[in-house]
Amino acid sequence: MQTAGATAAFDPEAVLSNLPGKPGVYRMLDERGRALYVGKARSLKPRITSYFRATGLASKTMALVARIRDIEITVTNSETEALLLEQSLIKEERPPYNVVLRDDKSYPYIHLTGHADFPRLAFHRGARRKTGRYFGPFPSASAVRDSLNALQKLFRVRQCDDSFFKNRARPCLQYQIQRCSGPCVGLVTPESYRQDVDLAVLFLEGRSDEVLDTLKERMDTAASGLDFEHAAKFRDQIAQLRRVQELQYVHAAEGDVDVFALAEEGAVACVQALYIRDGRMLGQRTWFPRNELGLGRAELLGAFVSQYYLSGTERDLPRILIVSEAISDAALLAEALTDRAGHKVGLLSSVRGRRAGWLKLAADNAAYSLAAYLADKRNVYARFVSLQEALQLEDLPDRLECFDISHTMGEGTVASCVVFDVNGPLKSDYRRFNIEEVAPGDDYGAMEQALRRRYTRLKQGEGTLPAILVIDGGRGQLRRARDVLGSLQVEDVLILAIAKGAGRKPGLERFFTGAGQIAIPPQSDAFHLLQHVRDEAHRFAITGHRQRRRKKRRASNLDGIPGVGPKRKRGLLTHFGSLAALKGASREEIARVPGISGKLAEEVYGALHAE
Repeated sequence: MQTAGATAAFDPEAVLSNLPGKPGVYRMLDERGRALYVGKARSLKPRITSYFRATGLASKTMALVARIRDIEITVTNSETEALLLEQSLIKEERPPYNVVLRDDKSYPYIHLTGHADFPRLAFHRGARRKTGRYFGPFPSASAVRDSLNALQKLFRVRQCDDSFFKNRARPCLQYQIQRCSGPCVGLVTPESYRQDVDLAVLFLEGRSDEVLDTLKERMDTAASGLDFEHAAKFRDQIAQLRRVQELQYVHAAEGDVDVFALAEEGAVACVQALYIRDGRMLGQRTWFPRNELGLGRAELLGAFVSQYYLSGTERDLPRILIVSEAISDAALLAEALTDRAGHKVGLLSSVRGRRAGWLKLAADNAAYSLAAYLADKRNVYARFVSLQEALQLEDLPDRLECFDISHTMGEGTVASCVVFDVNGPLKSDYRRFNIEEVAPGDDYGAMEQALRRRYTRLKQGEGTLPAILVIDGGRGQLRRARDVLGSLQVEDVLILAIAKGAGRKPGLERFFTGAGQIAIPPQSDAFHLLQHVRDEAHRFAITGHRQRRRKKRRASNLDGIPGVGPKRKRGLLTHFGSLAALKGASREEIARVPGISGKLAEEVYGALHAE
């Protein structure tokens, strides 16, 4: 290991001049010697040097570099070895600028014990050292319990512990409700019990069709032998198994796959995993990883998958991983995963058929989970508290209003006003304003008109004033909003403007108040709240603009004629066949249309030939 001496003012040149061009891992440290970021490189010298170039760095990377006081490197024999060491260090040190998986627990299994006569199905978590078979891993304890519950109904294999089993004088409640065959008191023979266990194993291996075929054969045999009681039991098992199958998205004879999909909105990311074993979907899990450096989608998902499998936590690695993004170093990651698993692991992003269905399901669930996370009232309240701290306000800002302008080349300009309180969006208070008598494309004038109309009504008592007025725009829009509220004598409303960052990239927004620019960390809840409010105002404005533009383009020369409503308009167009034919008709011909009087015919003719 090579260490650059820590100094109060970090001099990168002293470190960069001695870096080797070999694979390895680097640790960026702060003034206390704590890791800020851990990374790997195929060649250490160009990778670390890239952090200290004069131009081209993202603002988040510049914030990281400003905190560096020391850099430690570890040279490795290969890039794969560097990747494994990187993930181990990330797990151990949890650097704030890395994508850190906060999930160190082992995953649960279903354990079929190795008892000779009456084996037991049980929940298991931890090292798999006991005799018997293990099925899984399952994504959560609830997924195991759901599966055990289904197995009880289908095959009636015992799940009680051995001490309970050995000390029974009569069958327990599980037998009474037909979820156990009563082996503890000899109500089933070892041979019959073993048949039920074999069917349970087939089911856990994903071979449901074989279970169905076996149960059908037993039902037919029992019915042929006039043993209708047992035939009815097999019939009920078949019906129950079919219901369980209907709950499974996947039915296939093969397939061990983990699927990872990423969804993003603003600076918040969601990763959704689906676990499929033997063609059966065992369950799913959701994470919301931090993205402190503003990594791209592929880089973020690649970092997450690396952490998930290579951080040292025992995890079952299938032969196929499907990801929603084309990871740049997929070959390297696949090689490291293959070494870890002891068998070949494929990493795919372009898939078809059944696998494409799994990936779409994961992507849809990621989008739903992210939307639910952003809308969760508890998260919204925490974000309001964070905003109070970021703006150093004495009271919680319990109501926000945000304005945005939408138009197409100046056509159909619409202003939106959305309202949030500590419970989330308050849609009953949303408003739209059709902007008139403003020069096309004049966003300042449009914003002034919308604010003046809105706050004139609020000043008159037709609503509640917000604690914070959020404007989608920069310093110019901020000044215009201050002028409007000042002229209306609206006080005690903080005006906050959101300016888009470089390249309009989410996470690089700048915030301004009357006191100047405000620094709000992109990873903070306050930042996420303001992004959410701004995006909602943008969505609401665009929807209104599109509706107004569509309505205008559907407008007819007949609109606005007194006495001509939808019914008479439809009658005129139906009678003449088109608007052009109607324009070519005389007053007398128009008056022949049912429901059109001579006077109304004059009105229609005059409106159509006004020019």
